[in-house]
Amino acid sequence: MSSSPTRAPASAPPESGVIGGLSTLDRFLPVWIGVAMVAGLLLGRAVPGLNDALDSVRIGDVSLPIALGLLLMMYPVLAKVRYDRLGTVTGDKRLLVSSLVLNWVVGPALMFALAWIFLPDLPAYRTGLIIVGLARCIAMVLIWNDLACGNREAAAVLVAINSIFQVVAFGALGWFYLQVLPGWLGLSQSALQVSAWDIAGYVLIFLGIPLAAGYLSRKLGERAKGRDWYESRFLPRVGPLALYGLLFTVVILFALQGDTITSQPGDVARIALPLLAYFAVMWGGSFLAGRAIGLPYDRTTTLAFTAAGNNFELAIAVAVGVFGVASGQALAGVVGPLIEVPVLVALVYVSLWGRRLFTKEPVHA
Repeated sequence: MSSSPTRAPASAPPESGVIGGLSTLDRFLPVWIGVAMVAGLLLGRAVPGLNDALDSVRIGDVSLPIALGLLLMMYPVLAKVRYDRLGTVTGDKRLLVSSLVLNWVVGPALMFALAWIFLPDLPAYRTGLIIVGLARCIAMVLIWNDLACGNREAAAVLVAINSIFQVVAFGALGWFYLQVLPGWLGLSQSALQVSAWDIAGYVLIFLGIPLAAGYLSRKLGERAKGRDWYESRFLPRVGPLALYGLLFTVVILFALQGDTITSQPGDVARIALPLLAYFAVMWGGSFLAGRAIGLPYDRTTTLAFTAAGNNFELAIAVAVGVFGVASGQALAGVVGPLIEVPVLVALVYVSLWGRRLFTKEPVHA
């Protein structure tokens, strides 16, 4: 991103065009995403052996280039967070309780239901989708939230909470939704063996590193030069790294998985249908829930995106580690972000349009 999304003046009517306030680079993000997807597909086909080379160095079960792209993508957003405001978020019980319920009760249950409704005859893909539903988002959601003018401090807090719950609850929920609940319903069962320590290490790397870097940047930058310099000079310089990291990640992801996707278009379409339903229901329901309980626009947006997004990196890593790189479960994990990225980009614009439902609110810088 060339800069953070431009915030509309508090006095401006919702119809004045918040979308028009985005920078040119941000406004055409769907175009850049599309170009990155095509570039990744072409790159993977044009360079023999590229897939093996990109995938040969890994952090855990995640390709190193993807890991670097994620770290690069998350740092600028976390550097923008005003950490001295986090107390105002932790005191908002409506936001915190709603987020926990949506992420750890509604989300996994909805994905379980959709996986069985759409894929009753494809157990491997069904299991992969259920794993995607268990992996709550801690990375790309920061990008979507920032583009949609959500509350950065709230996003940082909810992402941290999701990270903690991910370590504690992922394995237990996997056991419940793949073995216990199907047994109660008379459905076929699957097993998921995943270590809480592996998940903790993953969270430490992919959230801990950029979070520490963002916090130290603000702390040391403001101490040395002041907040005005930090926000008017430093942040605009590092801001574009988030978009570059996102596009780099998309290119690498498509280069690595393009052959699998293009060789099985029918299967990809079957997996895509429940994913599309999931993102629409989770985001729309969460946005309406935030509005119904009286949250302001910026926190409602943050609630919606943190509930709708999924941690595809963790889902892919678990599917590959447990079932193998060529498994149907791994393919379902790969299709997840390929559907999620364009859909949530579109929902950024829906969110900005929906801002007209909220009137006379203060706008957070």
